[in-house]
Amino acid sequence: MKIANPFLTAGYAGPDYFCDRKQETEKLIQHLDNDRNTTLISPRRYGKTGLIHQVLHLLSKRRGMKTVYVDLYPTRSLSDFARALATAVAESLESPAEKVFKAVSAFAHGFRPTMTIDEFSGRPKFSFDITAANAQTSLESMLKYLQSRKGHTIVAIDEFQQIAEYPEKGVEALLRSKIQFMHNVGFVFSGSRLHMMAEMFHSPKRPFFNSTASMSLDVIDRRDYFHFAASFFRKVGRILPEETFVAAYDRFEGITWYVQSVMKALYASEVARPTEKDVIAAIAHLVEENAMNYGFILSKCSPGAVELLRAVAADRVVAEPMSAEFGRKYGLRAASSIRFALDSLLKDELLYKREDGYVVYDRLFAEWLRS
Repeated sequence: MKIANPFLTAGYAGPDYFCDRKQETEKLIQHLDNDRNTTLISPRRYGKTGLIHQVLHLLSKRRGMKTVYVDLYPTRSLSDFARALATAVAESLESPAEKVFKAVSAFAHGFRPTMTIDEFSGRPKFSFDITAANAQTSLESMLKYLQSRKGHTIVAIDEFQQIAEYPEKGVEALLRSKIQFMHNVGFVFSGSRLHMMAEMFHSPKRPFFNSTASMSLDVIDRRDYFHFAASFFRKVGRILPEETFVAAYDRFEGITWYVQSVMKALYASEVARPTEKDVIAAIAHLVEENAMNYGFILSKCSPGAVELLRAVAADRVVAEPMSAEFGRKYGLRAASSIRFALDSLLKDELLYKREDGYVVYDRLFAEWLRS
């Protein structure tokens, strides 16, 4: 697929637009080739979903495997999960519409599938009547269907930690009891809420304890990323100076989505040789685009949470937000109020705790708060 702007911030357009991750790609493929289900954990916007799609693409092209990708982030219940999985399974089947519908009906006998044809792509689109009452049997039917298929199938479930927040009890145990016997189906469980994912897969009290290989994702090497980005500028007769790229990379600590966003803006500007000033202007424009949304987020926060957010954004990384020194520096309220605000901001994923301290999760939001 050839696209107008090669710096993707959403979706997957093939290996030509995917930067590096060679070691991670090979490692994940090796796990799946050796029948090892894998847990992939990283914060959002590090490129986790892109890596999954890259691996699924390569397994499909090189090995001829069937692959299924399902994103659980928007799901809130077991019936949502079953519906999302059913849709992903149905739309991954590549054959004439009548054959696909027959195959879908084989696993959807307990719930009604409806098929329409997409007017642009010509591919079948499905919807499923899955209610809370038939969610478990529907899910079991789909897993049984996948197990019955010839050849090997890879199923990637993104934002897997969502199942821990479903109102239904025992979802983890249900999945584990079925998946452990699906020897011709490999699974990738990925998630961005590190503590939840670690608890699910490394706690002896949880059903998935030590049942998968584990992988984490760090930022892309700065030098490799620069060569990737500069190559696209060269193809259109332009130059991306290394110091310009480094200014963007370092500003956002190498986090993929933000670097891609700045590169996308520089590429769209058609400046022959962008400078660090162009990087600053691009960031300012990105912040301005999101200003209304950030204002809305702030309006929903308590005064104590707003104060803490601004203080963390100002310091960029805060190791001890409960310390008296940090509180005095920014005139924060009592320690009990800071603790309440901290817990609230972590739950809403506005703050994020990493090894060296707390940061504002959305780095553009942090830029807006500092401005």
